[in-house]
Amino acid sequence: MKLEDKVAIVTGGGRGIGRAIALRFAREGASLVVSGPTPDTVDSVARAIREQGGHAIATQTDVSDEASVEGMVAATLGEFGRVDVLVNNAGIIGPTAPVVRVEREGWDQTIAVNLTGAYLCAKHALPNMIERRAGRVINITSVAGLIGYALRSPYCVSKWGMIGLTRALAEEVGRYDITVNAIAPGPVRGLRMDEVIRRRAAEKGQSVEEVEREYVEPLALKRFVDEDDIAAMALFLASEEGRNITGQTIEVAGGYRV
Repeated sequence: MKLEDKVAIVTGGGRGIGRAIALRFAREGASLVVSGPTPDTVDSVARAIREQGGHAIATQTDVSDEASVEGMVAATLGEFGRVDVLVNNAGIIGPTAPVVRVEREGWDQTIAVNLTGAYLCAKHALPNMIERRAGRVINITSVAGLIGYALRSPYCVSKWGMIGLTRALAEEVGRYDITVNAIAPGPVRGLRMDEVIRRRAAEKGQSVEEVEREYVEPLALKRFVDEDDIAAMALFLASEEGRNITGQTIEVAGGYRV
């Protein structure tokens, strides 16, 4: 029970990595606020936690909208009285195309959700942490934030920006005993990665199998990582065991060669 009596917000908590983190945190004793834009998915995760004897609420939240984020934090404080852990996991794939064919709308939406969303959530969750002089912020970035690769420029930029935000926030709030770290997953097995591969294959005129091999080849372990691997690292950083780690970007990527 590494997170007993803690309260955690997980954005993008209705599916994929966010769902895995929410369920892992709940098993370790945390009360959860499962946030996301789709009511059905976040309600399902919150319900699963409650059915297992945990405490959870769901909030329909658009992290790119400040009023929506304020509502999420207000709901958290109203239900549980504090915020101990913020996991900024909400994100979208963004366009798959060369820069010259990326529409401004797609660029703006990717930055708004993936990067501005993390800033807004931190902006509104941190005051409670600062007041109590305790807290954890965990940003889910990507190895795309450590390298640049073709056809995913908006996504890469958003994830690079997340790493910069992580380092800046760590410097700002460390004096309040708040840690801020980023996790950089490599290719993660699941529906999101399947869609990334399909879009890339279509853009490049290759088969899905060829593109999947392109993702596997740079991995020392020659396999994708699992959602639960990311959840395990998030748990470590949220727990007392991670109290002296801050300002770091930790790869969980199967030995991705950058």
